[in-house]
Amino acid sequence: MQNQYRILPPEVIQTTVQLPSSKSISNRALILNALSLSNQSIKNLSDCEDTQVLVDAFNSNSNVFDVKGAGTAMRFLTAFLAGMEGEWILKGSKRMHERPIQPLVEALQALGADIDYIEKEGFPPLRIRGKQLKGGEIYLAGNISSQFISALLMVAPLMEEGLLMHIEKEVVSRPYIDLTMNMMAKCGVNAKWRNNDITVKPQKYKPIKHEVEADWTAASYWYEMVAMLPGSEVHLKGLEKSSLQGDSNVTSLFTELGVSTRFVSDGIVIRNVKQKTKKFFHDFTKEPDLAQTLAATCCFLRVPFLFSGVQSLKIKETDRIDALINELKKLGFMLQENETGMLEWSGERCEPEEDPVIDTYDDHRMAMSMAPGAITFGSLRMNDPHVVSKSYPNFWNDLQQAGFTIEK
Repeated sequence: MQNQYRILPPEVIQTTVQLPSSKSISNRALILNALSLSNQSIKNLSDCEDTQVLVDAFNSNSNVFDVKGAGTAMRFLTAFLAGMEGEWILKGSKRMHERPIQPLVEALQALGADIDYIEKEGFPPLRIRGKQLKGGEIYLAGNISSQFISALLMVAPLMEEGLLMHIEKEVVSRPYIDLTMNMMAKCGVNAKWRNNDITVKPQKYKPIKHEVEADWTAASYWYEMVAMLPGSEVHLKGLEKSSLQGDSNVTSLFTELGVSTRFVSDGIVIRNVKQKTKKFFHDFTKEPDLAQTLAATCCFLRVPFLFSGVQSLKIKETDRIDALINELKKLGFMLQENETGMLEWSGERCEPEEDPVIDTYDDHRMAMSMAPGAITFGSLRMNDPHVVSKSYPNFWNDLQQAGFTIEK
């Protein structure tokens, strides 16, 4: 029997939420701390599963690391361990062993790394024989995963010859690469990005004190709830106006869907302002992690949409395009993926299931983006709700505090 929740909504939401720390910043801070041989502790480190597997890896005496479902940890550790003396085994969950890692492995091999596939060519688990990497010049597609680029950048200063990376095709999730380079700069390492080339000369990291801000992607689910409930106002703590997180763009995306944002000393206050666009268009190339939230919100508000820049969603924790099409159909919304890789809802409806049960596909963002549907439908059942622990372990408690009823 699967673990299942029934979610029942409040009439209005007036609450204050302490959002989880950013896992993107936490994970980079852990790698940079290790590369700079720092003994400083990281302030406000995320307590999510994705970050915990990295913490466990750095505290482990074993040479076998299991990252479970944490894609960031898999990619960052692949590059990190390739440059660390010793023999390492890097593995993960069943789904992790289906997520391609070949572009990163081939790039590292071209830079002098010794990495083998233990099972299927192109996929984890990996055997890594770590040593100092020679470095040099590589070509990498920008439209696969920004995490491949970030993983290489962070280890680049320790390579004998440094790194010259030519990025081909359009870059997906560019703000995440900017975040990596900015955090490297704070640790005393400069990388230059000109046109499609990033250059990192051999340099030494200096240890610094990292402090992690709250997670803007986690904020998006509260934007979704506020958009759906007139009279609602939520104070989200820990967010910064000058954030380097690409998903801070959620503030402008949701103005079209009737949510205003006001910055206050310790975060933001968001309010339902009852105005919305007739049709929602957006290119999610820079912030693919917001696509599920916006797809669900638009359907629940009956706002047709057309999304481009969602190709990277197919290689995430699950094929997120398929998952959205399947689960929103249960609620009566007919989404289409067209030939050019766009995701669209024209407004077409079908008969919703009588008492639908939402599947979460081992994907935290499926659970959190679909949960607010309880507001539209009066209640909603969900399988495996605990997947939220991957990035926002306190999600269900925060919903209860905001007035939702969660029946187990």
